[in-house]
Amino acid sequence: MFLGTHYPKLDDKGRLTLPAKFREPLTGGLMITKGQDHCLYVFPRDEFEQMARKVAEAPFTNESVRAYQRYLFAGTDEQSQDSQGRISIASELRRYAGLSKDCVVIGAINRLEIWNAERWESYLDENEENYAQAREEVLPGVF
Repeated sequence: MFLGTHYPKLDDKGRLTLPAKFREPLTGGLMITKGQDHCLYVFPRDEFEQMARKVAEAPFTNESVRAYQRYLFAGTDEQSQDSQGRISIASELRRYAGLSKDCVVIGAINRLEIWNAERWESYLDENEENYAQAREEVLPGVF
């Protein structure tokens, strides 16, 4: 399970060092794809493959399904960590997420999310008030 917030730096070659606590679950390979809200999602390869099978089962005769499949799979890059726990982020993915030197990596249960640091802070500021409402929608009657 991926949890927590970390602040790694993107180097000049487009490499990001993953937090040490996240490296072991990603040793079997990882998939980086465009996420929602202009962040990147990083899935362990096996988790991504399970999701891909579900997406593949949707009827491709549906226009929304085709659009989603194209967007998801065309924007995905398979990676593996180097010996120092770094991953290379493709330039198109860096552009999409607006990544520069300062990044934020958050754990989101079954995936990591990589954010531009300024964009992450803006997201938190904009959504702080909605947190209680979202909690009630996701976990009604809990807490």
